[in-house]
Amino acid sequence: MDARIRTATIEDAGAIAHVQVESWKTTYAGIMPEVFLSSLKVEDRAEKWRELILAGDALNFVAEEADCTAGFVSGGPLRETIVGYDAELYAIYLLEQHQRRGLGRALVHMLAKAFLSQGSNTMMVWVLTQNPAVSFYQRLGGVQIAQKTIEIGGASLEELAFGWASLDDLAERANSGPDRLIP
Repeated sequence: MDARIRTATIEDAGAIAHVQVESWKTTYAGIMPEVFLSSLKVEDRAEKWRELILAGDALNFVAEEADCTAGFVSGGPLRETIVGYDAELYAIYLLEQHQRRGLGRALVHMLAKAFLSQGSNTMMVWVLTQNPAVSFYQRLGGVQIAQKTIEIGGASLEELAFGWASLDDLAERANSGPDRLIP
């Protein structure tokens, strides 16, 4: 795999938005209402990503492969209190053709190492119950710690929270496997 992971810049907002919108359309087809998915616009998401990156409240990394932005990860402080956890993976998405090649693990590894360098020791993520990525988080050692119902596009959806009690362990696990990638 010829890939590179780096800190996202304001110039990456459009590419991140493209990955997010396309990933939502492929990942959540049949899970979220089609009307909602078809209403997603890269331009709208790009503006939101510009604002998020400029705010500087989150860690944002992009994965580049074959001269394109293949995916991204974003994380920061918890958005809602989960006792025993101090950091949250907000979003991780890869274009469908770049999935199952180690980039997701590499992005999680980079985020975990960045959290550790900032003094965080634990991390959690919310994921839709029907999202195929549930098994990804489980393979990385994530343990289910909470569940809730949310509304997206007029549909009630179940979310699970997975947590890692040790970012050191997660960083090591995320950096292992047959297609190991050290960022």
